[in-house]
Amino acid sequence: MSTFHRTAAYHTLGCKLNFAETSTIARQLTDAGYDKVSFDEKADVYVINTCSVTENADRECKLHVKRAMKANPEGLVVIVGCYAQLKPEEISQITGVDLVLGAKEKFNILSYLDDLEKSESNGTIHSCEIEETDFFIGSYSIGDRTRAFLKVQDGCDYKCTYCTIPLARGISRSDTIENVLNNAREIAARDIKEIVLTGVNIGDYGKGEFGNKRHEHTFLDLISELDQVTGIERIRISSIEPNLLKDESIELVSRSKSFVPHFHIPLQSGSDDLLKKMKRRYLTGLYRNRVNKIREVMPHAAIGVDVIVGFPGETEERFMETYNFLNELPITYLHVFTYSERENTEAAGMEGVVPVSERKKRNKMLRILSEKKKMAFYQDQLGKTLPVLWEHENKDGKMFGFTENYVRVQKDFDPSSVNQIEFLKLEKIEADGTVSVMSSFETFLEKI
Repeated sequence: MSTFHRTAAYHTLGCKLNFAETSTIARQLTDAGYDKVSFDEKADVYVINTCSVTENADRECKLHVKRAMKANPEGLVVIVGCYAQLKPEEISQITGVDLVLGAKEKFNILSYLDDLEKSESNGTIHSCEIEETDFFIGSYSIGDRTRAFLKVQDGCDYKCTYCTIPLARGISRSDTIENVLNNAREIAARDIKEIVLTGVNIGDYGKGEFGNKRHEHTFLDLISELDQVTGIERIRISSIEPNLLKDESIELVSRSKSFVPHFHIPLQSGSDDLLKKMKRRYLTGLYRNRVNKIREVMPHAAIGVDVIVGFPGETEERFMETYNFLNELPITYLHVFTYSERENTEAAGMEGVVPVSERKKRNKMLRILSEKKKMAFYQDQLGKTLPVLWEHENKDGKMFGFTENYVRVQKDFDPSSVNQIEFLKLEKIEADGTVSVMSSFETFLEKI
């Protein structure tokens, strides 16, 4: 490989955490002299960061390897991420793959690239036993000029019966508060207005901060410190387990100058019987209390919910328990996942398998419910003047942004608004489901 003008391209599958880690890998390669190019351009190295949660992990991985080979048949293809940790042998046999790096090795990519040549047969595997993955690499991604994903925690000690993430990412461990704050200040210095906190189980923050299993700090400590960082307009908490979201954290967000009124809280099922089978660490009563507490101190907050349909033992009656529970809860939107069997998980061998056609039907029912909930929430926000952070994309002459409480809004594209926060009155729900806003001048006139 030429030592001059080397190029690298990146593609990320899966969660915000993966995006943060891809960005960290990209910065390592950029510092070593690689120029970043688009994934469909000719590059010397293609890095694909994979996910094990999606149902079609294998198919998606193969698809993007083919894309890379089409762009440059001589390019080196490196596969990292959760799927690479779980299925390294399978991935190494995909035509075009040269290197597979597990959870421990992915941040040492440079040490493997120097001697790597295009493989004529199976790719080379460097993958540790997941028990060895007990260190923390701080990461943050800058996907656009508007927001950054900041990784504060990795791994999970929970043993949910459907989940492969502990197998793919190892034990729960955290970045030090000092590192997190330094990363937040670096992001602020780049004039990025919003940080999204990410991790596998961020409510468990503080465990393993200094290599031991104790909690040196708590999630409340973390957000209290982050709230003092100057230069960040907004901080958004990504998914947090209901049993780890304490009243004190909710109250801090309610009076914070930078944390926004938006929570995403996994439920997975509205049936206590199924929550026990899933080995979740709460029941529906606690979940309801969390939602009610948020509504009590932040009536305008957005509340997102993860839910799984078709888990073994989900009878029609238990599914309707979930449907009715969600229908009655004052939530904003749902992320609906169709259960699919995963190797090496307890649930894969459970009785009461739900037919795939029934899983799909239930998924559709909950997605319709989600849309109704979201539209009702948007309707409640109409007429309010709220801060909107505008994104850079110009889509058919329109630009889009989000209010603090996660209402997606649109207006005619104006380059001077990109990455700016404007207080605007929400006017009406458009056909595409976004909300249009009054101009700054009209909003100003209404105020006076």
